Amino acid sequence: MPKIVTFGEILLRLSTPNFQKIEQAQSFNATFGGTEMNVGASLVKFGFDATHVTCFPDNLMGQKAKAYLRFLGIDTSHVKLQGDRIGVFFLETGAVMRASQIVYDRMDSAFANLDPSWFNWEEILKGADWFHWCGITPALSEGAAKACLEAVKTAKKLGITVSSDIYYRSNLWKYGKTPQDILPELASYSDIILASRKNIEEIFSMKVTAEKGKFVEACKMLMEKYPNIKRVIDTDRVQVSASHNQYNGKMWTGEELIETDYQDITHIVDRIGTGDAFLGGFIYGQVVLQDDLKSLQFGVAAGALKHTIEGDQNLVTVPEVESVMSGDKSGRLKR
Repeated sequence: MPKIVTFGEILLRLSTPNFQKIEQAQSFNATFGGTEMNVGASLVKFGFDATHVTCFPDNLMGQKAKAYLRFLGIDTSHVKLQGDRIGVFFLETGAVMRASQIVYDRMDSAFANLDPSWFNWEEILKGADWFHWCGITPALSEGAAKACLEAVKTAKKLGITVSSDIYYRSNLWKYGKTPQDILPELASYSDIILASRKNIEEIFSMKVTAEKGKFVEACKMLMEKYPNIKRVIDTDRVQVSASHNQYNGKMWTGEELIETDYQDITHIVDRIGTGDAFLGGFIYGQVVLQDDLKSLQFGVAAGALKHTIEGDQNLVTVPEVESVMSGDKSGRLKR
């Protein structure tokens, strides 16, 4: 089986039931989520071997989180139990014209306080085909940023494909560094980057002057500066309402712009984790289908299906994604 290794924080997710507002809720549904781990969880469903590297507190919540990874089929042999608390986010799921809202409580988490020396990346990445990181991880602490840099450098030395989702949270950077200080070096070791034109301009201090084709122009500038980057991908979302979105994917290959048709998602159950589901599907396409357009189409179909599943992870199989790719969106009962 192809093997992917992911690295990042996992949070306790507390969501309001039945589309309630937080102020109404008397109870919360509890599960776990983390953008890099979500990618690995998708790929487990697609037949990959996935390992997630992280740090949980050495208490009952840390043990519960580790058990949840095992439930998803993710290898936990490189999970460190150290520290006192797990980060939390509270989700209020919106509906129709009311937007969803998230409140984070992740300061001083076990992951943010990790020591980079805990992780032997030569050992962790042995036999891996793919490594994935995202722009949130190096925002959390200097230690997390250093560990991420050591990981991508080791992956590149070992000839492992590196992908990154460099969407980031500007309000997380509280340890004296900015995204512009840290993310460009990390991105320079990546083969595939998920980024918007705005991300590229902000993070890499570039200015797109073209009137049309701004995404392509930004990608060209990025690849010229960082020749290791071979693909830039992104999704476009048309927000009809909180319950109805339209969703497609696009990619600059270095030679051409490839775009998919839009998937029309009319009754959203849970939007959280849909970008991770897209990435998981795209990685499957790159490794197994080995075709750029089919990779995008598989990623978009996987991301569309994730909108129908509660929780952070996309628990669908390859045949289910292929069914949507073929145009079957009937939701017909299967026996």
